[in-house]
Amino acid sequence: MRSFLYIIFTFLVFFSCQQKSNKTLNQKSTKPQIDKLIKVANSFYDSNDFDSAFYYYNKVKFICDPVTDAVNYVSTLNRMAEIQQSHGDYAGSESTVTEALLYLKYIKTPEYAWNSYVILSINYLNTYDYKNATLYNQKALQLQTAPWRNLAAQNNIAVILIEEEKYKESLEIFLSLITKEEVLNDDLFYAKALDNVGFCYFKTNDFEKAIYYLNNSLEIRQKKGSSFDLGKSYLHLAKFYEKRNPSLAKKYMLLSYNQFTIVNNADERLSSLKLITQNSSGAELKKYSTKYVNLVDSIFEVRQKIKNQFARVKYDSKREKDENLKLKTHKAENELQLERQQNRNIIAYIIIVISLSLIIVLYLYLTSRGKKEKIEATYKSETRIAKKLHDELANDIYHTMAFVENKDLALAENKEHLLNNLDIIYSRTRDISKEKCSIITDENYVSGLKEMILGFNTSNASIILNNLDTISWKTLNRTKKTTVYRVLQELLVNMKKHSDACLVEINFKETEKNIIINYTDNGKGADLTKLSFKNGLHNVENRIYSIKGKIDIDSDPGKGFKVFIKIPLL
Repeated sequence: MRSFLYIIFTFLVFFSCQQKSNKTLNQKSTKPQIDKLIKVANSFYDSNDFDSAFYYYNKVKFICDPVTDAVNYVSTLNRMAEIQQSHGDYAGSESTVTEALLYLKYIKTPEYAWNSYVILSINYLNTYDYKNATLYNQKALQLQTAPWRNLAAQNNIAVILIEEEKYKESLEIFLSLITKEEVLNDDLFYAKALDNVGFCYFKTNDFEKAIYYLNNSLEIRQKKGSSFDLGKSYLHLAKFYEKRNPSLAKKYMLLSYNQFTIVNNADERLSSLKLITQNSSGAELKKYSTKYVNLVDSIFEVRQKIKNQFARVKYDSKREKDENLKLKTHKAENELQLERQQNRNIIAYIIIVISLSLIIVLYLYLTSRGKKEKIEATYKSETRIAKKLHDELANDIYHTMAFVENKDLALAENKEHLLNNLDIIYSRTRDISKEKCSIITDENYVSGLKEMILGFNTSNASIILNNLDTISWKTLNRTKKTTVYRVLQELLVNMKKHSDACLVEINFKETEKNIIINYTDNGKGADLTKLSFKNGLHNVENRIYSIKGKIDIDSDPGKGFKVFIKIPLL
């Protein structure tokens, strides 16, 4: 066997020497093609034809060598991730830009790393993973880049702090930014910072300073005429006057909605519509509630189609590359046949070539099949999940539409019921984004699991967590850790939605061969044969059974909800 490997190695050295010049020519010949594709893709990108741009960038990705041409490879992936991000496909964008991180070490200029980090931070911000969003902005700050890039990263961190309702910390950063020369010389950046300063003062009850900065920002933005920026100013002013001057607040709400409609920014339009519905009544409430519900449904459907379209482009490109690789393999075999005929030692040559060909073909086949199966599984999984999410959200949406059409919204109780339904829809969209976030299964798994569980703590529901830190989590594989995380998440989501529990207790215990998890809440309980969330429990059971675990669910109306779970260590 050793001598056989030595013969193969000798042949590979000989063959590589013969092909060295050919490979060099082939590598050089791809550069014009790459440059041409990038030029076409950039043209589509600049003209806002993002579907076509994504298609051509994807072609560049498969042609480009990520090591020898890391600049084009990374910048292409960053552009693809930006396109996915702009269409609300934050999970897909995260997956794409993560591919670029491995090759940043081959690029000397830090701007490409800065772009990758900022794209990742925005994805995490939009999926409510504020910890990672802050982390990647801090990574961007550590790079030796242009001053404006550092200021932009600081601005991003301040925005994240606002989302976390840490207004005083955010205010300190924004006040520092508005003293910088680079910010003062950039009217749009300066106006944005002033607007956020005013909003932070509003949230910290310093109303005199709040209105001063909000008005200054608005004055600059009105001169510049950016609809998106004007919409943000009007929205913050609407919130400022909501309790002080309802009629003026209503005016700003409508102005905000109109500006966001001009730039077709769906997420901000939803924010404006939600505020309008909360401050409307009668026919006006019905009008804007219908707009809100229809917009939610439209956004969700469009974004799911776009996500599937991007996944399909990647899948088709991969399949085309595999087919080309097979054709090249057949061509190489034919060339080897001609070379064999010219060799003096025909028998030895045939043995070497056949052995080498079998190894190469087997390796390529197994590699290609594995990658193809992975991509097909990912595509089918994303499609199935997208349909499931759409169906679940659609139930709430159509129920609310029926309510709006059939009820008198002038009645206070109907108006309150409608607003509650809208809040449920809004919360569910946030929950969906959270459930799509990736799960960390390394040494930080325990802290991540604890953070997820305790994140369901509210003023109305307390969660008691026992013995989590005593479990030997390192002995569990990635699949089992993910299962534990998803099962507990599903149980807590069901608790939040259905049980009205005020106390939840989760106990962990490790035996010689198993991990035991006991979940108990004091909610209203349920008849297990008539559950409204039966599909959710079915998913929980399937997850546990898939890792050869055991699960027992016990509940009756008025007696709370209990779940016993046993997971094998090995």
